[in-house]
Amino acid sequence: MTRRNHWNRFASLVAVAASLLAIGCGGSGGDGGTTAPPTEPPDNPSCVGESFDSSWEAIQAKIIERHGCTQDVCHGDARSGGLDLRPDAAYASLFEVGALGSAFNRIEPGDNDRSYLWLKLAAATLPGAGIQVAGSAMPSGLPPISEDELEALRAWIYAGAPETGTVTATADLLSACLPEPEPITIEPLDPPAAGEGIQFVLPPTFLAAASEQELCFATYYDFSAQVPEEVIDPTGKYFRFRGQELRQDPQSHHLVLLHAELEPDAVRDPSFGEWTCAGGAREGEGCDPLDLSACGEGGHCRSRVDPRSIGCIGFGPQGAGLAIFQQIGGAQAAQAQIEFREGVFGQMPIRGIAYWSSHAFNLTSKDTMLNGRLNFYFARDQRFPLQAIFDVDDVFSPNAAPYTEGTTCGEYVLPRGARLFGITSHTHARGKHFWAETPDGTRIYENFIYNDPLKQFFEPPFAFDSTNPADRTIHYCATYNNGMNEDGSPNPETVTRASRVPPSALQTFGACRPIACAAGNVGAACNGENDDASCDSSPGAGDGLCDACRITGGESTENEMFILIGQYFIDPSFPQPPVNGPVFAGLASLPPGSGSSAPLE
Repeated sequence: MTRRNHWNRFASLVAVAASLLAIGCGGSGGDGGTTAPPTEPPDNPSCVGESFDSSWEAIQAKIIERHGCTQDVCHGDARSGGLDLRPDAAYASLFEVGALGSAFNRIEPGDNDRSYLWLKLAAATLPGAGIQVAGSAMPSGLPPISEDELEALRAWIYAGAPETGTVTATADLLSACLPEPEPITIEPLDPPAAGEGIQFVLPPTFLAAASEQELCFATYYDFSAQVPEEVIDPTGKYFRFRGQELRQDPQSHHLVLLHAELEPDAVRDPSFGEWTCAGGAREGEGCDPLDLSACGEGGHCRSRVDPRSIGCIGFGPQGAGLAIFQQIGGAQAAQAQIEFREGVFGQMPIRGIAYWSSHAFNLTSKDTMLNGRLNFYFARDQRFPLQAIFDVDDVFSPNAAPYTEGTTCGEYVLPRGARLFGITSHTHARGKHFWAETPDGTRIYENFIYNDPLKQFFEPPFAFDSTNPADRTIHYCATYNNGMNEDGSPNPETVTRASRVPPSALQTFGACRPIACAAGNVGAACNGENDDASCDSSPGAGDGLCDACRITGGESTENEMFILIGQYFIDPSFPQPPVNGPVFAGLASLPPGSGSSAPLE
């Protein structure tokens, strides 16, 4: 394979691993949902702490009640701000209920940055974090809740704010004993109102217990009857949108929707296999994908499911050796909302074939179905076509040795006239700190949470007009921890382990060769997975394991990535990019030879 073709495959792969770019008396980032090993059930004698039936019950008792929020003068009898936080009323008063002092809901499932309760509490707990919230921080006149308590609340919200069940991170953060976690189904995202937008629905996707999978399948869509004339582009092929919102069950590392550049009759291509109904009364029956009513209420016609497809590479009809598709939208979190700056728009085909790329986990002992919905909101103000940053030039560069930290950096040159209005980032679990700076060294972005990265927006946007490319260069870096404890000692549980890389990654880019011991003489050097004897705590002990690797770039969560993501538009006083095709919030392929010095257009 030539370097150019190899890079095209890399770029196509990694682009689907991320997407572009939230009260009370009591009023971003960490492990959300099911991304940590299950905690022990309350009846386990090794569990020390008060027992609760659910994460919500623990939050109610250990945060809301313990910090005085249910006092009669606050959110008890007085119902300050119209909010009742007493046990029998609190959940119904919070979940997707609009706050009186804000445009946000008190709790927005999946999104702490749009949850007024979290913002009010975070403003007191993290006074230097720049959290903006209407009114005073909470609790009023009392000490703030702890950072662990705030993180427990965030993790619970991230997982969909379930009233029942266990969100794994909350047990340790609240020193609570909770039942064994089960899969969480998030409250479905409502579709936009008629005339305001459209909704894609993920056909329910099976996710086996104790599994991790990345898969791909196709669906056909046609929104002709729902798109108003004023948001259709001059060619009549595309509709224009001002933003998007995704909500999915928290058992997911990413869900990405891709548009395949294929004509509708391509659904008959044998590479798609048999089309069958997913969900609804006709589950498993054959269907015609061009008949949108073929599967009845609640059902969706989809192609065969490829359970070993990484980023949908090689899926469907092949042209010139590689299927052509572009990213429509998606997210690497349970909830993600992108609102473009006023006047900025993207556009996508009104009808076509979509590919769904899902990388999902189920770390529980029960099978489940993965659900997700993606809304697009129509753009009636259509002055500036959206431009996307998706810099994967150094995507697989992180390579810290076992039991060390390492920093990876990259640069991205914006075109003249660029107005940068949004940045976010993408790493995997070993990415501990990501930051970006303008040419003068001003730090404009900083993130510490890999699976719920900060989405930073700028008003006014940063302007890049210089004729000197150095003055239009964003410098960005990330620090990766490969199994090193705070005191510098080795941690075999967090180091990259060859035995833990999933089979799908071993077939692509993510395999690693062990060079350090993960058991026995932990941290000592060794030479490959057949060299366990070098790791024995004493000669012949038989307790050694040569399993620890350098950080390896790849698509699985055991591997790493390094991606800068952003949004900008071109000021009208500069030459404008053509708008004669799709303009998406992200790209799923790059032209040959593109790199950090060539902005994605």
